[in-house]
Amino acid sequence: MAAAPPPIPSVWLLLLRAGAFGALWGGDPGVPALGLTVPLRTAPELRAALAALEARGVRATLLLPPALARLDPGGLRAATRAGHEVAGWGEPGELPLLEAVAGQPVTVWTLETPGPGGGLSRPHLARLAAWGVRPLPLPSPTPEPGAVVRVPGAQLGEWLPRVAALGYRPGPVRELPGLRVAGPRDLALHLYRRAVDDRFARAHGVVPLTERADAVMRVAARPLPGGLEPQGLRLTPGTPAAELHLHSPRLVGLTRRSALTAYRAYQRSLRDVARALRERPELRGARVVFAVTLFHGPLEKSGFTLVPLPPLTARMYGLGFRLMRAVYGTAQAPSETEPKLAWMEREAFLARHG
Repeated sequence: MAAAPPPIPSVWLLLLRAGAFGALWGGDPGVPALGLTVPLRTAPELRAALAALEARGVRATLLLPPALARLDPGGLRAATRAGHEVAGWGEPGELPLLEAVAGQPVTVWTLETPGPGGGLSRPHLARLAAWGVRPLPLPSPTPEPGAVVRVPGAQLGEWLPRVAALGYRPGPVRELPGLRVAGPRDLALHLYRRAVDDRFARAHGVVPLTERADAVMRVAARPLPGGLEPQGLRLTPGTPAAELHLHSPRLVGLTRRSALTAYRAYQRSLRDVARALRERPELRGARVVFAVTLFHGPLEKSGFTLVPLPPLTARMYGLGFRLMRAVYGTAQAPSETEPKLAWMEREAFLARHG
């Protein structure tokens, strides 16, 4: 389905994630919009993709080799009339031809080339930058609010209704709310997520429950840890449990839009956890659902019992949460400043949220 980043040397990928050559980053992570890019090599592919997009009333960014302007000029003009964005794909020497035939300025270019062997070279990128053409954001392997995805034309008929059912609004990259040029902070965020978030998720078996556009929960099967000394918790350390984790970038984005929007997404996501408890084999033995979190107010309203942490443990978790807030760029302080353990027994959780 969505494509992985192109095989460009890793150092250039890092520089592009920091905005080299004017590379774009993406849109607002709090808005369920997707920048849909569709790579099309031939005239039949172009015509079939235009029909599939028209059938769903969706516009997209079409990645087109300049040679296609000679092979199917009528198809390019039809794409422009339908409101699609034309982006370049391949060596940029014939950019003027692509613009002239499409009848619209070409302002973005994808990083890879249609044939085998990798992506655009540094001279290609420099030439595009001199013409005011920006590299497109690297495509996300899965839909994420504000991200750019790449979908082959032959898969549009299946993909478009599925992402619509998940709450996403696909459209041209140029229309992504909050679309901007990448910067050094974006590179730092990318490196943090790869080095810390992704590594933690792999090590602890954290399962994302974030297929829906407004879903914010992840969950891991984990024995109830010792050392928290939870007063009133009737289960002992080592009891099979389900630990809740937040999808921090998405929650930050939703909170920027509206605290009420974020709260409602939080509540809906608890139903995703209940479904996972019922359906995922690794969670069927969990006897308790718990989280150590600053966002314990919504959990308390949802039936969780809150337990203070030992002072040293609370300070350690608090430092970690402050680091995450700094990394993900939220200036809004949480309503609570002290993390707590929130817990709820499995059957009570399922009765309320399942």
